[in-house]
Amino acid sequence: MIILKKMTVIKACVVFILLYLFSFSSLRAQLTNSGERYNTVSASWIRDHVTTNPVTSSWIKSHLKKQTPRLLLTTESLLKVEQKLRGDTLIGTYYKYLHHYADEICLMPIVKEELIGPRVPAIGEVVQRIEILAFVYRITRNSKYLDRLNIALNVASNFTKWDSIQFLGHATMSYGLAVGVDWAGKWLPDSTVEKARTAIKKQLESALQSKQWWEQAPNNWNQVCHSGLSAGALVLADQYPKLAAEVIKRAVYDLPYELAEYSPDGAYPEGPSYWGYGTSFNLMAISFFQSALGTDFNLPESPGFIKSAIYRMEVVGPSGESFNYSDAGTGGLNLSIRGDLAWFAQYTGNSLYLNKKEFLLLIHDAMKRNAAPPMFAPLQLVWLAEFKENKSELLPTDWKGEGYNPIAVFRGDKDDSHHFYLGAKGGRGSLNHGNMDAGSFIFELNGVRWVIDPGTQDYHDLEKTGLNLWCKDQNCQRWTLLTKNNFGHSALTVNHTLFNVDGFVPIVEFKEGVQPEVTFDMSGLYFNNLKNITRQFVKENDDSLLIKDKFEVTSLTKMITWQLMTTANVGIVKGGAILQKDGKQLKLQILSPSNITVSVVSLNPPPLKLDKRIENLKRIELHVPAWTVENGVGVIEVRLSGG
Repeated sequence: MIILKKMTVIKACVVFILLYLFSFSSLRAQLTNSGERYNTVSASWIRDHVTTNPVTSSWIKSHLKKQTPRLLLTTESLLKVEQKLRGDTLIGTYYKYLHHYADEICLMPIVKEELIGPRVPAIGEVVQRIEILAFVYRITRNSKYLDRLNIALNVASNFTKWDSIQFLGHATMSYGLAVGVDWAGKWLPDSTVEKARTAIKKQLESALQSKQWWEQAPNNWNQVCHSGLSAGALVLADQYPKLAAEVIKRAVYDLPYELAEYSPDGAYPEGPSYWGYGTSFNLMAISFFQSALGTDFNLPESPGFIKSAIYRMEVVGPSGESFNYSDAGTGGLNLSIRGDLAWFAQYTGNSLYLNKKEFLLLIHDAMKRNAAPPMFAPLQLVWLAEFKENKSELLPTDWKGEGYNPIAVFRGDKDDSHHFYLGAKGGRGSLNHGNMDAGSFIFELNGVRWVIDPGTQDYHDLEKTGLNLWCKDQNCQRWTLLTKNNFGHSALTVNHTLFNVDGFVPIVEFKEGVQPEVTFDMSGLYFNNLKNITRQFVKENDDSLLIKDKFEVTSLTKMITWQLMTTANVGIVKGGAILQKDGKQLKLQILSPSNITVSVVSLNPPPLKLDKRIENLKRIELHVPAWTVENGVGVIEVRLSGG
């Protein structure tokens, strides 16, 4: 009998191991066979192996939290926040900030609906007012906040320009109306609650009328629209379970199309700014699902999603500015991002994501400037209250994020007095919010950002001229702009032509250690004008970066131009150049080939009237004529080091 039991256990273990190996091999197959060396998983793989989706109208009825509020700010969650208001300096200060701003809202003029292009900016403002007023009312029970909330909800419910705006606005308003009704509906006039619920219902029905392009889109629209509508659906679920089930089931089914973009390492393809936008809505939906339905459908366990918190921290240099690729700004770990990271802290218990000192400094600065709190600030307070530390990790000094828009980061450790930072990227131009910037990089040393990315531009300023900013084909007008094409990035340009917009640049080698290295294969960028080209970055030490480009010319190759974008002053010297800025200097040394010199192109003013004007912007160039490349194989090797 004992022998039979042992055999049964052994068989069970064997079956478990085989199932595990099958699942792991399935993941590896997805990671390696998803085309163009993206190393990502697919939406279908996430649905098959990670998420659950039991949603039906009867399931909604049986799982919906009966007591309201049910959208995160439950009675239990509110109690946690209240208990920590005095004992926890960060939570107490953040609440004080929201309370003060609620007082400011009570003195502000009523928000007016105004259409600017395809957007109504007032939507974001009125939604922020709703969530802050509702939250502060729940804490204080002061009727002045309820009265002003009543006004804000009526204003929002009466908005009329829905047919003229992007659906992002619909989803954002759905969230705002939902939290207003859920958090404070018990105390609001019935007429206000009914009006808001009717407005939410119209938003949901509008989204379900026909197939929406964003439903299965692999970008931030997917996250924002599904998440915002799901918030509204949860509020209506008790009265309209069938409608709610349709919205939520579709969201849980379709969100993996964007969640797959985080795989395998968390590098968000649309860049750091849109990580904040898309991810924050995702976090809201995950939190609301958990509090209202008792499950997050395992959405956070999608490969790369949790790792993306590391990504967002890695793309910030010692200067505090972000590696601003893909329509991103240089804003670093601002208050909104710190708040998002609080969710990752409470989910993982990892204090790496919660720097209380920096968080407090940001709050004090915002209060001093009387700046509006970020959207989802009340949710962030709940996440902070739920945080329980169980581990503390360090941010890696050598990091890579593969996927659709791969990047690599080398940084100094905490004792690095030179504040070394390299951010380098691959990818392709035709990604959502993508630019022709594959192979480009930014570089900081000794407190100065020497090599820059020109960043983004105001969308409406460009759109109102008639420029087609959102096409992605090779001849798109987007590529006429310096911020979008390869002429405005620190990369290699061949024959003064645009990159292949669909050419993908992967990371092909990555080495950690004392002298970390990363190599990108840039062969897909140049059509037949160049072949077999790689770009390697080596951190030689805390004061020196080596950039090595290897390539083969073709019969079509005429000129290879090495580019570096900077706002520093540039002095040309033998064998390179000296860059000077803020009392510091950087040496640019040409190691190979030995027979070329530096030239400098001023880009202030920029080439086109629509181009972004950046003070003192210039492009350093090294020119290598094809006829000088011996045996068809060339190398450009440049060292950047402290002066």
